[in-house]
Amino acid sequence: MKLKGDTKSGDVEAILGENTSFEGKMGFEGMARLDGKFDGEIFSGDILIIGETAAVNAEINVSSLLIDGKVSGNISATAKIEIHSTGKLYGNIITPTLVIEEGGLFDGTCKMGKGVEGAAKKITPIKEKEPAGKEEPAEEVLN
Repeated sequence: MKLKGDTKSGDVEAILGENTSFEGKMGFEGMARLDGKFDGEIFSGDILIIGETAAVNAEINVSSLLIDGKVSGNISATAKIEIHSTGKLYGNIITPTLVIEEGGLFDGTCKMGKGVEGAAKKITPIKEKEPAGKEEPAEEVLN
């Protein structure tokens, strides 16, 4: 099994085979390859490879994502996302580097640039009012 890019099949730590399906949360160290069906969440500080026969519907947070199959979901990659010629990505992405080969498909929104890792963090809205029992001086002045 030869992988695209500078990766060797011997480098892959985990594989979800072509005739396999999985639903749930997946975390891993090293490089992982998905060739089957996956629904859920995927998180790692390393590389995820989506093979040509894969159908993935997931929230993905990894260092690098290499896509040869079909992926649907919101993706955050701290290093890069590569969509190869047979790859299809439907969803919203956050990454500093995006590479799309001729024939590859991307349908969604993309945030790029330095510091986009911070954009993936959840933002807490500012309180509009103080808890009951406390009066705000600004309201008294306005009334």
